[in-house]
Amino acid sequence: MFIVDKALQRREAENRPIRVGMVGAGFMARGIALQMQRYVPGMELVAISNRHVEHALQAFLSAGQENVAEATSVAALQDLIASGRCAVTADPMHICEAEGIDVIVEATGAIEFAAHVAMRAIRNGKHVVLMNAELDGTIGPILKVYADRAGVIITNVEGDQPGVIMNLYRWVKGLGIRPVLCGNIKGLHDPYRNPTTQEAFAKRWGMKPPMVTSFADGSKISFENAIVANATGMRVAKRGMYGPTVETGTPIQGAVEWFPLEDVMNGPGIVDYVVGAMPNPGIFVLGTTEDAAERHYLELYKLGKGPLYCFYWPYHLCHFEVPNTVARAVLFKDAAIAPLGAPTVDVVATAKTQLKSGEVIDGIGHYMTYGLAENTETARRERLLPLGLAEGCRLTRDVAKDAVLTYDDVEFQPGRLCDQLRAEQDIHFFGSSIAETARVERVMT
Repeated sequence: MFIVDKALQRREAENRPIRVGMVGAGFMARGIALQMQRYVPGMELVAISNRHVEHALQAFLSAGQENVAEATSVAALQDLIASGRCAVTADPMHICEAEGIDVIVEATGAIEFAAHVAMRAIRNGKHVVLMNAELDGTIGPILKVYADRAGVIITNVEGDQPGVIMNLYRWVKGLGIRPVLCGNIKGLHDPYRNPTTQEAFAKRWGMKPPMVTSFADGSKISFENAIVANATGMRVAKRGMYGPTVETGTPIQGAVEWFPLEDVMNGPGIVDYVVGAMPNPGIFVLGTTEDAAERHYLELYKLGKGPLYCFYWPYHLCHFEVPNTVARAVLFKDAAIAPLGAPTVDVVATAKTQLKSGEVIDGIGHYMTYGLAENTETARRERLLPLGLAEGCRLTRDVAKDAVLTYDDVEFQPGRLCDQLRAEQDIHFFGSSIAETARVERVMT
């Protein structure tokens, strides 16, 4: 961790900064721009793409960068970078294809759009840093396959909980202690929240109501923990995870007693979360060891008698930490967090309200669905619909409130890259595509 700052200082002294292009200019992207432009030596944000190009320009201006111009072609963007100016563009593919950019930060939260961005960046030999848990939790494993083939790094970020959890997981593992639960600390969980209920909070912080809703309704925590599971080989102990709620302010160290010991100790470990504990919004890892000497020392150091020991980090600082991830990817070819191989946990679409045949499903954090984490093995066996693919699908029958949707409940939009990549992911790791099987069965019936 702490070698990154010195490595960036060397790049600054050598006048060889890491050159970053960013796609997205929303709430988190603006924070990333501010951090990179003002506080990170050896790194330059040289281009931002956003469909409303004026928002990209404002992200630069808010960070104090005024030497900015719009580029309407790859060549024009390259010329601006070569001349020492920053560029904004409405076309993200310009950034993905341009020379003079080392790494792409994808910060939109979209899935179909971001899939195109990630694939184009990979094919042009650029590292990809995802501030996009939804994309990673849906097709991250197959994107990692493509990145490996191209010799580039794809990674989710420190700052968001998955990257911070993974840092702590690696640290605990390095102590010789076996991590058995990776956890997230939440202040609220209500699957029936929607953009209307979250509008006031979103307005206060300058965020979009669907984004805030995805935090509250459990979709975001499901994606984040799926990412951690896929990076560690862990599972969920039950659909939706346990998510125990404790009295507000309860110290997280009590988590050693909040989960069934057999679920934690047996198998590859689990991902889960806690509501109400402190420090919020921190993260934690429960670990164990069979070494009697180590248990003696851990008790001496006030971590308890075991068999579980709680390690935690008191916060995650979102955009503040993203430059560390960028530097690790470019300078050390080290992903903060990326899939190990085949996915182990998926996020499945669940009806937030009674859904009617013929309706078109709205987006994550909207009114119709919320996400639940489920083991991939179960999701495949029961043909459960990934939440990341649900938006835009048309329902072929009614679905009861709180029922999990299946591939048999929907018709997909034609021609989407995210569906194609998900099918490739299924075939690559499991030998068959559930979506294709469902389509053939519908045709035959």
